[in-house]
Amino acid sequence: MRLSGSGSRGQVLENKQAKPATTPFYNLTGQLNNGQDLPFGNLKGKKVLLVNTASNCGYTNQYEELQQLSEQYADQLVVLGFPANDFAEQEKANDHAIQEFCQVNFGVSFPLMKKSVVVKANEQNPVYRWLSETKQNGWNEQAPVWNFAKYLVDENGRLTHYFGPAVSPLSDAVTQHIARR
Repeated sequence: MRLSGSGSRGQVLENKQAKPATTPFYNLTGQLNNGQDLPFGNLKGKKVLLVNTASNCGYTNQYEELQQLSEQYADQLVVLGFPANDFAEQEKANDHAIQEFCQVNFGVSFPLMKKSVVVKANEQNPVYRWLSETKQNGWNEQAPVWNFAKYLVDENGRLTHYFGPAVSPLSDAVTQHIARR
């Protein structure tokens, strides 16, 4: 594991030893904001960037960068937004309002999941439990420290990186690992 950046919001954690997940990523299922299931097995062969989002945060403009990223790397990356209200009540009340806000203000076309809890708690979204428990993902214990924390899963279903909220989705720190095959 490597730590860099200034403070927890700018940190980058990396699975340098390429430890595999003990629970396969592709066994997970997320729930889209319209209530439909998204089996992660459908994402095989692509990298996946999972981001906990909020509509009223200082980092909310990252939606625009996430949309650019999803368009630029459409053939090799899927961006998944996970709206959450875990930090300072910064998310809208319901999934419809979140979807509308994201489309109108940022042109978001990447999948948004159902609003859920991403921090470590009894009601934590199972996907975020997988992302933040070593016993499931193989190496990482870091839950989001704020809105717009990013997790990168490679095309083989291995969690490779955690990027703190202050790390831009379009930064070299992120894009170099997406562009790499």
